[in-house]
Amino acid sequence: MHELSIAYNIVNIATKAAQEAGAEQISAVHVRIGALSGVVADALRFSFAIAAEGTPLANAELIIEEVPVVVFCPECRAEVTLPNPRLFRCPSCHRPCGQIVHGRELELVALETP
Repeated sequence: MHELSIAYNIVNIATKAAQEAGAEQISAVHVRIGALSGVVADALRFSFAIAAEGTPLANAELIIEEVPVVVFCPECRAEVTLPNPRLFRCPSCHRPCGQIVHGRELELVALETP
């Protein structure tokens, strides 16, 4: 369960950012997780509560935006969202697509204060 180490890293980064901003408490943390990131959202939520204990993030809500896999289709010359991240084929022309545009993200995007 590597989500616990990821949660500790999120808490450390967010705590440092809160200190730099002069915030004593954080009420919400927004993260983006790509479908190919290898992170399980429910496991990260569970781990975040443990990692945040005793920090300015204690009782903060972890808000996760799950990002689908988006690839560039050279045949259609367009970015397309894959309905199944295991099949790297364009849903329109069914040609193989290997250029990943989105889906690998693991980003801390915003913090909210009370």
